[in-house]
Amino acid sequence: MQQTIGVAIVGAGYMASEHARAFAAIPAVRIVGVCGRRPDRAEALAAQHCAPVFDDIGRMAAETHAAIVVVAVNELSMAAVCSEVFKHSWLVFLEKPVGVDWPQAREIADQAARAGARAYVALNRRSYASTRQALATLAEGQGPRLVSVLDQQDMASAAAGGQPAEVVRNYMFANSIHLVDYFNCFCRGRVREIVCPVPWSPEVPGHVVAVLRYDSGDSGVYQAVWNGPGPWSCTVTNDTVRVELRPLERLGIQRRGERRLTEVAPDPIDSEFKPGLMWQARQVLEAHAGRPHTLASIGDALDSMALVADIYGMRGDG
Repeated sequence: MQQTIGVAIVGAGYMASEHARAFAAIPAVRIVGVCGRRPDRAEALAAQHCAPVFDDIGRMAAETHAAIVVVAVNELSMAAVCSEVFKHSWLVFLEKPVGVDWPQAREIADQAARAGARAYVALNRRSYASTRQALATLAEGQGPRLVSVLDQQDMASAAAGGQPAEVVRNYMFANSIHLVDYFNCFCRGRVREIVCPVPWSPEVPGHVVAVLRYDSGDSGVYQAVWNGPGPWSCTVTNDTVRVELRPLERLGIQRRGERRLTEVAPDPIDSEFKPGLMWQARQVLEAHAGRPHTLASIGDALDSMALVADIYGMRGDG
């Protein structure tokens, strides 16, 4: 008889609900507890999964004996929540971003290292079927890759949507991480050089352009439009094939000698659940079992937070 794996949820907002729905759809999993800042939301989420509500992370860990905890809280709460979550022996799965800015991301990574925590991060666009299919297609070719990313952000819209002022100031970490992480997903090796011909201007947010060079020979071009129109997209080209994610959930493939993109049918699972989340949930179970998996480590997430900081001149640590 298959053993049931208990998953606890910290947070009770939209992403917490979506993660819980994905995990709960796996027969071997049971949601065993919910701990949220807002009792009404926590009670509603817990009721969906017939789980108890807790107002203390430590008590939830002790009483549920959960094997896995999913942390989906707002950016400003992440460091404090992690300091409590890392005290326990469960596998930790953190919603991105890891903190509101680069110093806090580094602090959280340090906390995890000191605690010896098994911690992974939900960089869910890596788990899109489109991304996984693109990586498999690119592996057929040879030579260096050129990765082009188009980002678009709007601080006014973020503020109007209720985001706190500190999150809005750091919206490149809170939201551009979705796009910047594609470089570390598709480019091989380590970043060797970053040149920003059109740098970020916090006083007058506008266009940002950065050129990245990796020690593998791969290159990246990042373009961001702040407070203006533009679709999120990512294209990757090598000597035999070009793949395009636009929208990010859909894959188009153009092979050498062809003039048109051929669209690849999306995986139905990314329509049934928020894209990438079911794949991630299954990978969390693989990690829990000690088997190979494709999850982003907290170190991977820190690398992408550092890349955001370098592109936007916000590293501040020399």
